[in-house]
Amino acid sequence: MPKPKFDRVKLNQLVRAGKSQREIAQYFKVSDAAVSRARKELNLAVVKNLSLENAHRVVDKNINAIEQLQKINNAANEILDLVMCWMRGDKEALQVLEEKGLANRDHREVALKAMAEIRGQLKLQLEIFQALYDVSAVAEFQKEVLTAIGEASPDVRDQIIRNLQKTRAIRATLKFD
Repeated sequence: MPKPKFDRVKLNQLVRAGKSQREIAQYFKVSDAAVSRARKELNLAVVKNLSLENAHRVVDKNINAIEQLQKINNAANEILDLVMCWMRGDKEALQVLEEKGLANRDHREVALKAMAEIRGQLKLQLEIFQALYDVSAVAEFQKEVLTAIGEASPDVRDQIIRNLQKTRAIRATLKFD
């Protein structure tokens, strides 16, 4: 059986108006389950589109998190370096560790914790860089597709852009609870 087609805007209006799933199903002349699936698809589509629309803002701001992670990483590396110098008998390193309140601890434990922190920071930085790369790749792909379509048919490209803008305008009116 073919999948029922829903007018997403009307579906959203009915949901926002407080209509029950049964009332919406009767309106569209479909089952309750079909309405449930359509609502889930609508929510997923909205979340994906909002993510894509806001992705450029994340890239443009160059996420401050990288700088913060780098500070933490630098501090952990400094502690690790001090512990290693201390283990080699460097008295100045011991003084600095005492000032930081770390000299009376087991130097192996401090070194292992610093290394674990460094690994954790590097993992988080890698995840952020991968996400930024993915967002940049999607944006570049979208730009290339529109350029290629524009070269083949400027009218088609313009119609696609108008449709996307129209969808964004509709989406901007949707209320998210």
